Amino acid sequence: MPQHRSLRPLRLPLLAAPLAGVLLLAGCSGSGDSGSGDSADGFTVMVAQANDDDQSYAKVLEAYGQEKGLNIEVIPYPSDGYNTQVTTQLQAGNAADVMILAPGTGQPISIVNLAQAGLLAPLADSSTGVIPANAENQYQVDGKTYGQPTALVPVGLVYNNDAAAEAGLSEYPETYEQLLSDCKTVRDAGKSFTVLAGGIPFNTGLMAQLISATRVYEAEPDWNQQRADGTVTFADSEGWKETLQDLVDMNAGGCFQDGVAGGTFDNITAGLGGGTSLSAAVPGSAASSIGQASGATLTVQSFPPASGQKPFLLASANYAWAVNAKADDAKKKLIQDFLDWVATPEQAKSFADSFGAVPIAGATTDGLLPQYTTVGSLLEANAYTGLPNAAWPNAAVYDALGTGVQGLLTGQKTVDQVLADMDSAWG
Repeated sequence: MPQHRSLRPLRLPLLAAPLAGVLLLAGCSGSGDSGSGDSADGFTVMVAQANDDDQSYAKVLEAYGQEKGLNIEVIPYPSDGYNTQVTTQLQAGNAADVMILAPGTGQPISIVNLAQAGLLAPLADSSTGVIPANAENQYQVDGKTYGQPTALVPVGLVYNNDAAAEAGLSEYPETYEQLLSDCKTVRDAGKSFTVLAGGIPFNTGLMAQLISATRVYEAEPDWNQQRADGTVTFADSEGWKETLQDLVDMNAGGCFQDGVAGGTFDNITAGLGGGTSLSAAVPGSAASSIGQASGATLTVQSFPPASGQKPFLLASANYAWAVNAKADDAKKKLIQDFLDWVATPEQAKSFADSFGAVPIAGATTDGLLPQYTTVGSLLEANAYTGLPNAAWPNAAVYDALGTGVQGLLTGQKTVDQVLADMDSAWG
């Protein structure tokens, strides 16, 4: 009988209601101000919080507030409602002074979209220097920088090595063909190779992006630019066809958990942490939180390449600090000082370790967290690309992918239909 580890509750994106603001005091009483206030003794920061243990932003802000004698109020919101909260409050003019946003254009809280709408304040040249090479267009508008990345997050299949051993596997599959074979072995052991939140488009879309790393972007790292130029389409791309067909074949081959089409993030934490599933498509930072909660040994793996392909990873600066355009000048100065401090090699590593990521500045292969040693060689060789949807022109393309994969799981969509929907959403 498969062994199940005990797992205390840890829900990846979901809390029932917004949490109250947490005031980080530097030895004195007071309260944070909104973005429209004029106090210069501190600032407010709005963050997405995945679970009660998700305190990385609060910790780094607390350390800075204590060091500088500032009152910094951290306002966490549950991840599933964060995008709506950010956009609603920015448009209403009552958002926090600082918020955590996504780079590029592919999401409602993407930096370029909000900057073009005049809702963000430009940052100093020092923030520009933190942006990863070739990613400037995801943080800049008309030559001005509007976001400073927090850390580099490898995104792959987070793999439960203990559960794999229980199922009779001695190593992670090196090829896609071996993965399909391992799915059968794992099924016979009463587990699934991958647990997928099939009822949540964000996760189904992420799984598709993982596969596209080798199927599309390893051979054509500029594929997104080709699509923007109109020289390629999703529908005509053999790599994207292969990406989605792989998902169809994995579903037919029993690689996913039973009831995958209705899967949730709770299924991921319970399955991956409890050892009933070997892997899940989640950011590498989840390996830290789920591993700590369950005691499981988790590592990040790139999706196995098919014949003729090379291993290739997704790794992005998925989150960035950004400043409310309505913050007054005194606060903007305080905030820029903080951004310069948090980007120093020492603080960048401290935040990355707490967040379960790779430092945005001063990273070395031998200094990676244990879960990333499996992909350290890919990071060192720059054998990775950012999340593809960050460079897509609007959130509708990613929604078409995520909901399209749901349709593939239920048999209500074909590969060709999903790709045509993505092209239509591109506009």
